[in-house]
Amino acid sequence: MTEPLLHTNGLVKRFGGVIATNHVDLRVERGHLHALIGPNGAGKSTLIGQLSGEMAPDQGRIHFDGHDVTKLHVHRRARLGLARSFQITSIFKTFSVLANVALAVQAHQGHSFRFWRSALRDKALTGPALSALERVGLADRARDPASALSHGERRQLELAMALAGDPTMLLLDEPMAGMGPDDGLRMVELLASLKGERTILLVEHDMDAVFQLADRISVLVYGAVIASGPPDAIRADEQVRQAYLGEDH
Repeated sequence: MTEPLLHTNGLVKRFGGVIATNHVDLRVERGHLHALIGPNGAGKSTLIGQLSGEMAPDQGRIHFDGHDVTKLHVHRRARLGLARSFQITSIFKTFSVLANVALAVQAHQGHSFRFWRSALRDKALTGPALSALERVGLADRARDPASALSHGERRQLELAMALAGDPTMLLLDEPMAGMGPDDGLRMVELLASLKGERTILLVEHDMDAVFQLADRISVLVYGAVIASGPPDAIRADEQVRQAYLGEDH
C-alpha cells in the first residue's frame, strides 16, 4: 500500500470532559478529494484545526508528506505544502482583491509584513497573486476593493489566498457556507477543477456537493470516524444513514 499524503494515528483532543477527537485514524491519498462529513458538533473543525497546526492534539501523531508534523506550528506546515482555506480569518475589505492575495503570498513566503502599496510593486508577490486569482476566476476583479465582492466571490478570494503559497494539500472548512445556488454551483465547479491538481480535505454540509466531488468520504460522529470509504459505500452504510444522512438518502 502506498503511503498517503496525510495520515493520523490515534488522534485525541479533549476539552475538559468532552472528547472532541476520539482516536481518529485518517488517511488522505495523494491527489484525492477526501470529504469529512458529520452532524454539527461532531468535531470536524477541531480535527481540521489539529491538522493545520492551529491546535495541538492531546494524543496521537500527524504525518504529512513523509514528515511527522504533530508538533510543527502552522507556518512550518505551510512551508511543507499544507494550507488551510480561511487560515487568514478575514480579508482586508478596504484593500484591493490583488493586494489581499499579494499579502497572502508574502505570508506564505515567510517575509516580514510590508505595507500593501509596497507589496503591489513587488512582482515576486503580484505574479503568483494574479495566477491564483486567475485560477479561481477573479482575475478581472483584481483592482476592485475586496468590499465590492459578493459573498461567493469573497469565498473565492479566500481560496485564492490559500492557493497563493502553491500548496500540495488544501484543508477546506465549509467553503460553500452561506452561498446561494449560483455561487454554490460555481464553487463546486472550481473544486472539481482542482481535483487531481491538489489534494483536498473538504469539510462540507452540502451533501449533493460532497457526493458529486469526493473520491472518498469519512464520517465523523462524536469525534470518532464511524465509516470511511468511496461515496457509494458511504451512501449505503446503514450506520451512516442512521447517524447522519437520514433514511431519505
